[in-house]
Amino acid sequence: MDLSLKKFIQRKQIIKKENQLRFLNLFLRLLKNGYPTLDALEAMKWDKSLLKPANEIIHALKAGETIDEAFEKAGFHPTITSFLYFVKVNSDLQGSIEQCIIMYKQRLTNTKKLQQILRYPLFLFIIFFLLIYFLNQTILPSFVDLFQGNEDSSSTVVLSMYIIDVVSTFLFILLLFVIVFIFVWKLIKQRIPIETQIKIYKQIPVYRKFITAYTSYFFATHFSSLLKTGMSIKEILHQMANQQKLPILSHYSFIMIERLTNGVHISGVISSFTLLEKPLTTIFQKNTDAYFLEKDLVVYAELQLEEIENKILRAITFIQPIIFIVLGIFVIFIYVALMWPMFQLMNTI
Repeated sequence: MDLSLKKFIQRKQIIKKENQLRFLNLFLRLLKNGYPTLDALEAMKWDKSLLKPANEIIHALKAGETIDEAFEKAGFHPTITSFLYFVKVNSDLQGSIEQCIIMYKQRLTNTKKLQQILRYPLFLFIIFFLLIYFLNQTILPSFVDLFQGNEDSSSTVVLSMYIIDVVSTFLFILLLFVIVFIFVWKLIKQRIPIETQIKIYKQIPVYRKFITAYTSYFFATHFSSLLKTGMSIKEILHQMANQQKLPILSHYSFIMIERLTNGVHISGVISSFTLLEKPLTTIFQKNTDAYFLEKDLVVYAELQLEEIENKILRAITFIQPIIFIVLGIFVIFIYVALMWPMFQLMNTI
């Protein structure tokens, strides 16, 4: 109960998504203009909408917390703090923030597109569900009384009412199941071993593709940023294993360290992971020089980010036609439910 209450309070403290992006953009601009980190944060307090998060980050940094911990305490999204975690290793605050902005801006853009695409169809869905409910509760029962003398018409109306009841019950149970599942999953996710979580992800076809793409992107991005510091592969993997913001990446890094110690080449280890893309294996196979490996990983990460964007856009544009098709079926069903009994009655006259 205390843990749930704590999480609830933390959610309340999260700042608006648009303000998070504004904060990052302004912070980066000030850093590029030569401001030291704390001075840049002090300057950001001039903007009233950014005053509170800037104050919280300043207090956290002065208390000795790392940049990612400070941003997390201020309520920033995990996507942002996962990039900032590695600043204490690679010392590239500007580069990490630039990557944050690209990734988070893409996230906000796709979310807005999804909301725009779903807004009108969902409104129509609500209208049609209310219409069908009204039809089932008032008009169709009246038809049953009206067509009592005609067996065919009466049976058609009864069948229509039965179909509406079954479909409505199914959709209600499905919606309830999804809501309960999401709520329960958020509560118990942290208690489920990461190995079990990965097995669950692998069983969900569409989600598996997205999480594989994201895991591959984060792996390539963070690995390449740490390569720039001159660290060895094992040292990089230790850093990635110790972070907790990307659990799958941490789990895979621990396995890589263990297998590298046993003499297995890193490309062979990567190929065994189902949530990492195959091109990563090829990149590590062909590169023995850290400089070229870092360059290839940077290019791959950029291409992967574009691919993620394309996949999300395809998924979003695929959703709208499906919704309109279902709405079309509802319209036809309402027409048939109302008119077919009348045609049957007319044929008996």
